[in-house]
Amino acid sequence: MKKVFLVSLLVAMIFSCQSKKYSVSTYFSDNERDTLLTNIITYVFAKAPNATAANRFDAQFRQFYVKSLPNFRIEKYHRTPDGWNYFFMIRPVGNSPKYKRGVLGKFRLKKNSLIPDAFEEVVNTPHLEEKVLIERGSFLFQELIKKGNLDNYLAMKHYIEWPDANLVYDKKINEWVGRQ
Repeated sequence: MKKVFLVSLLVAMIFSCQSKKYSVSTYFSDNERDTLLTNIITYVFAKAPNATAANRFDAQFRQFYVKSLPNFRIEKYHRTPDGWNYFFMIRPVGNSPKYKRGVLGKFRLKKNSLIPDAFEEVVNTPHLEEKVLIERGSFLFQELIKKGNLDNYLAMKHYIEWPDANLVYDKKINEWVGRQ
């Protein structure tokens, strides 16, 4: 009986460590996490009304992105020793309560701040039910951390919707654009 208890406790500890390993809470307080998430939302979400790619980070538009916080979450997060921050975010899809989209990307943080720099959306998933999204996004996240890219998986359209033959991420303007 004692052995069963110890084995159960050990298994529970291992799963607990695994879930915390890629938790954004490992790196940031709740307030810092919300600030960082708002900053990421500013990159990946629709622009605030009257905002442009050049001014969407201006203070006058901040509240638009803050209001969006409840609809987004960082599912997995990892910082590498060389300063890259990898994320797997779950975001809404239009007004659909059933489907979500995953965004996997990376960035560095500007010194002594929570402001992303060298930001890149690496891939966006198709619209998926959340359980499936978490499973597929978690796989992609592991591969992104290992390799720094997901080039070997781009043909897996049931995992990755963008980039594709039509859209590519432009790191200069931080938007998905048509291929030229």
